Amino acid sequence: MTLQSKEIKPFIGSQVLNSKEELLSGKYATEIRELLEQRGVLVFPEINFTDEEQVAFTKTLGKFAPELLNAGEEVHKITLDTKHSASAEYLKGSMYWHIDGTMNKVPILASILSGKVLSPEGGQTEFCNTYAAYEQLSDKEKAEYDGLTVMHSAWNSLFFYEPEPSVQKLQAMMAIGDAELPLVWAHQSGRKSLVLGCTAYQVVDKPAKESALILNKLRDWATQEQFTYSHEWTVGDTVMWDNTGTMHRARPYDPACGRMMHRTKLEGEEPIVAAAS
Repeated sequence: MTLQSKEIKPFIGSQVLNSKEELLSGKYATEIRELLEQRGVLVFPEINFTDEEQVAFTKTLGKFAPELLNAGEEVHKITLDTKHSASAEYLKGSMYWHIDGTMNKVPILASILSGKVLSPEGGQTEFCNTYAAYEQLSDKEKAEYDGLTVMHSAWNSLFFYEPEPSVQKLQAMMAIGDAELPLVWAHQSGRKSLVLGCTAYQVVDKPAKESALILNKLRDWATQEQFTYSHEWTVGDTVMWDNTGTMHRARPYDPACGRMMHRTKLEGEEPIVAAAS
């Protein structure tokens, strides 16, 4: 037996069709990781992992990453319902294109998300392949972007969902800090990807207008239809994405609907390194 997969779109996404028992055995871990890097997003339709099985599956693929906000928590319950999540307010930023961990020295390698309770409307999770988006740029554009660096912050994402925040809330978000990151990530594999998202707020050494145009132009490019995949959830689905080579976002849904996702993560293995200009 080999890893059984089926492409979803030419530039992004594959379904993995092996049984739960085969996946939990770990014998396909290397192939799964290779496929993830190639395809950006892997869908395990209606695999119906329990929390314990999801943790075990995650650990077959690399170093398990515990949650930072809730020490000792292995499975993070993601919901906008404030009765069930202390981080519901912060999660509002997940409605906009982003990469997890732009404020960390080494971003997480991958996230694994399972659908437990779905929203009646909306709530899809969308992904874009930032490897493919970079690779399809012209040589001239690659040369232009390879040497640029961009300031990122959690506080910038606040303005996407709350354009007029209080000073107190803005100060609290600013306390998380800022990070200067290359616009193009040169990976250890030799491939390159774009580092974008709602945390990006200023291209270093560029005037404000030019900076905004660069960031918005590249976001529009990376999130066009050919590079994106929107997952329509069924209860029991598990979706895994390469956080180092994709952006993602949740589509809007009613915060009171009870939508609940369970997430595990893999520790990052490489820092964001600039491409040679």
